Amino acid sequence: MYPEIEPYEHGMLDVGDGNLVYWEVCGNPEGKPVVCLHGGPGTGCSPGMRRQFDPEAYRIVLLDQRGSGRSRPHASEYSTDLSVNTTAHLVADVERLREHLGIERWMVFGGSWGSTLGLRYAQLFPHRVTDIVLVAITSGRHAELDWLYHGLGMLFPEQWSRFRDGAGEGATDLVAAYHALLNDPDPAVREKAATDWTDWEASIVSLEPDHKRGERMEDPAWRMAFARLCAHYFSHKVWLEDGQVLRDVERLHGIPAILVHGRLDLQGPLWTAWELARSWPDAELVVVQRASHALSDPGMADAVLAATDRFARQGVGS
Repeated sequence: MYPEIEPYEHGMLDVGDGNLVYWEVCGNPEGKPVVCLHGGPGTGCSPGMRRQFDPEAYRIVLLDQRGSGRSRPHASEYSTDLSVNTTAHLVADVERLREHLGIERWMVFGGSWGSTLGLRYAQLFPHRVTDIVLVAITSGRHAELDWLYHGLGMLFPEQWSRFRDGAGEGATDLVAAYHALLNDPDPAVREKAATDWTDWEASIVSLEPDHKRGERMEDPAWRMAFARLCAHYFSHKVWLEDGQVLRDVERLHGIPAILVHGRLDLQGPLWTAWELARSWPDAELVVVQRASHALSDPGMADAVLAATDRFARQGVGS
């Protein structure tokens, strides 16, 4: 990817409800604006996300979504109120940040959960979006969530058995069970649930035998925020009607897009990306043959950079 860079501007945006959202800007101040939406929910941004864009061509905007990363209050804190952390809140935060930075229109980039959030933002604010790049596409459909935490167990039976056992005896809806555990008054119960949840997530992200867990997973606060936010969002079906993102795809017509997806992505099977591209005439689907859900898988980073480079050549008005 592109060399490491540091932000030239950053801050905390007051988005209401007692939440301060961390944001940063790097690259070329006069370049093409792009907002980068991280996955999870709850992973927060990482320095590597800056490297997916040509720093000479792009004005790269990153933000830590509510409750994650450097935003405050942090979801790892038991007292943090998650009732004001929903998909609608995150969409509004993205638009509020655009206004704060004085950007008229920008490119939307999102990966995994960030692709769902990016699609919903673009559907509600299409006049603010120049073009879109999505990676490891998800749409928040109920079947996708059920597959991720139930159906996928048939391919990882040992790991899923541990995940299921961690939910407690008799649990049938594992996401709902973990949501309750991650909000239990006992910190030991919460910590074990966060560890069990992140262990499952780490075991299914890549099919590469030498894939290593992210260093952030060793941080108890990161594990807690990630697990708590994931369970919070997915137990509420991300506050979208089933299939809503795909039904509203016509709102995106006229916005050019590149969808990058791994053929072997088990967390988010290719079917969703294919359906999205089929109903979006302006979208091109790029299937990376040997890759699963991880950007580090063979060919994924090359495909992502090819996409962002193509839109960079088209300039601000693409």
